[in-house]
Amino acid sequence: MLYDISLHMGYLYDTPASGARHILRLLPLSIPDRQRLIAGSVTVAPTAEERSDFIDFFGQQATSIFLRAQHEKLDIRMQARVMVEAAPLTADLSPELKDLAVELAEIRSIDPHAPHHFTGQSPRLPDNAEIAAFARETAKAGQTVREIANLLCARIFKEFKYDAEATTVDTTPVEAFKLKRGVCQDFSHIMIVALRSLGIPAGYVSGFLRTIPPPGKERLEGADAMHAWVRIWCGKSTGYIELDPTNNIPAGADHIVVGYGRDYADVAPVVGVLKSYGTHRTVQSVDVIPLK
Repeated sequence: MLYDISLHMGYLYDTPASGARHILRLLPLSIPDRQRLIAGSVTVAPTAEERSDFIDFFGQQATSIFLRAQHEKLDIRMQARVMVEAAPLTADLSPELKDLAVELAEIRSIDPHAPHHFTGQSPRLPDNAEIAAFARETAKAGQTVREIANLLCARIFKEFKYDAEATTVDTTPVEAFKLKRGVCQDFSHIMIVALRSLGIPAGYVSGFLRTIPPPGKERLEGADAMHAWVRIWCGKSTGYIELDPTNNIPAGADHIVVGYGRDYADVAPVVGVLKSYGTHRTVQSVDVIPLK
């Protein structure tokens, strides 16, 4: 599937900001046999006095900007054309959970794709006894790693309610777990903590999701969204799979990957610091347009 993607993120400051330094992670990745970035650009207004583009540890394209002068608003825009192929369906060759640790120990690499990065705790995902108990209740003896991942994905979809008003970007997975509601970031974080508690390497995927309007309804401009889902290492034979607990589906041709990380902190679309006070307002719109 060929897509044109456009994103606008706007920040409106009550008090003019200055000395702003941000890192932007917005461009889709090129992934062999999965996704190809044909062309893409990231622009900011006002124009940054300093700008550099780089590749981060996990292979994500990032842009660092610095705006020294005062500015009342910041507009960030990304445009990209990307080709996405749906992952082929494969047989479940993943080991039973009891055998996964042996396969993991045989991986003697710490390159960006090594599963060792996606075990244990990470900056926004500490261990949690309640989520671990939830995971143990779901996993049964004799099940493969892939079966367990699918069951956790389905259970989160069934037992948690999507509610954009219930949480914020800073909500912890423990808080969202207690609420039993939240958004894609919350559901992905909960699933990652649950999988890691069982010894299954799992990471966070940031990207875009094409939304399809209900039958007979017009597609609304800007109605698509940045999205998050989960990447799971299922042993040496299977490698990584990706599951979307918000929709209880495998990541497919409508899922466009921007970046991989241990949790949201590694792939946040915009992070940074600035000099200002008071509050600010944000606006965001995304369009994912299929071309063929």
